[in-house]
Amino acid sequence: MAETLQGKTGEWEMVIGLEIHAQVIAKSKLFSGASTEFGSQPNTQVSFVDAGMPGMLPVLNEVCVEQAVRTGLGLNAQINHHSVFARKNYFYPDLPTGYQISQFEDPIVGEGNIEIDMEDGTTKNIGITRLHLEQDAGKSIHDMHPSKSYIDLNRAGCALMEIVSEPDLRGGDEACAYISKIRMILRYLGTCDGNMDEGSMRADVNVSLRRKGETELGTRCEIKNVNSLKAVQQSITYESKRQLELLEDGEKIHQETRLWDTNKMETRSMRSKEEAHDYRYFPDPDLLPLELESSWVNQIKETLPELPDQKKARFVDAFGLSLYDASILITERARADYFETVSSGRDSKVAANWVINELLGALNKMDLEINQSPVTAQHLGGLLDLIADNTISGKIAKDVFSEMMETSKDASTIVEEKGLKQVTDTGAIEALVDEVIAENPDNLAAYRSGKDRLFGFFVGQVMKKSQGKANPAVVNTLLKSKLNG
Repeated sequence: MAETLQGKTGEWEMVIGLEIHAQVIAKSKLFSGASTEFGSQPNTQVSFVDAGMPGMLPVLNEVCVEQAVRTGLGLNAQINHHSVFARKNYFYPDLPTGYQISQFEDPIVGEGNIEIDMEDGTTKNIGITRLHLEQDAGKSIHDMHPSKSYIDLNRAGCALMEIVSEPDLRGGDEACAYISKIRMILRYLGTCDGNMDEGSMRADVNVSLRRKGETELGTRCEIKNVNSLKAVQQSITYESKRQLELLEDGEKIHQETRLWDTNKMETRSMRSKEEAHDYRYFPDPDLLPLELESSWVNQIKETLPELPDQKKARFVDAFGLSLYDASILITERARADYFETVSSGRDSKVAANWVINELLGALNKMDLEINQSPVTAQHLGGLLDLIADNTISGKIAKDVFSEMMETSKDASTIVEEKGLKQVTDTGAIEALVDEVIAENPDNLAAYRSGKDRLFGFFVGQVMKKSQGKANPAVVNTLLKSKLNG
């Protein structure tokens, strides 16, 4: 749902476009053989090409090209069989060559679109303008010395996919939903890990305002390198209010690049926004145009996994899950795979309930991902089997599950060790029912005089005597017979 801002002179609408920089999953960099592993000592993964040494020639990494094509296909986008690498010229200390090899007029991926899911259950299509490949710059570190900055070139030359959206987003919620969906798709495809806290995915947020009902775009400001969903939401909120105050006061918005200060919770001006001619783009003379064969693109297309939207639709149609439950289960590919293993041959709705409410709740408290779960999908399925065949009750199952989370043992072992098997023997349960009725003559009389709510009291007493092991259905049947007799 579009967010509007109320000013003194009327309502204003936000117009937002995002440029997502996603680091390609590949063992080596875009134009060199240097490692891309995260967390190594500074400047230990730098080739002569990355360092901009004279005479060094770039050699294109085929894996990175394949990952870009794979991503384009996952974004329902046009794959351009002809693309060109260009030099984007600018000076910065962490860019040793003085230019970045990127793509400009002829990107590898053209227009596409994705569907985002909003909290109110609605969906919205967001256009993709393009995806191009480029090499990352290094990293400038400003907080290690009072008067000096340090340069780490480990990241220099890593392959990035820049995914540019159409200006179709109308608020912070939509922007966050879009980034989340892009990240989900990339993780399903295995083309980017989406770890924003490690810098392998970050966003430039373009924000402008226009009066509600107008179609012409306002002047935009770009907020650079925002690295969390929370920061995206906060920076959009701040920047839109800043622009609103200026426009309401009759001032003009100047197109510029700004940064988000997480300490002061504000955007600050960095520089006036460059135009394409400022970068003096021209085709890189050391790299031939990239020509892709249709058969190669088709081979990649055939290896695509079932993507989030397809999986969600199948979970709803084939398993009968609610849209809400399906949306939670498909958030991560590993989570969806876990659910499918648990539900195989079992009641899918029961499986979904246990995965969402019990497992994910417990993992959240332990701050664990699903692939770190102490309870395997096979073990959780085994627990559901014990409930289904009346070996244990649903109540005892929750105690067994807690034990499974602590010990990683399977459910059958825990039930056997602790003697938790459900009592289904009618004679044994009848004896407990008789005991409870005999011990509570006053409540029996009250029940028979019309206080039906006391039925729950009798059920509770029988379950207590059986230590929770009595089959609830048998207990209810026998109690109704004897109390009303």
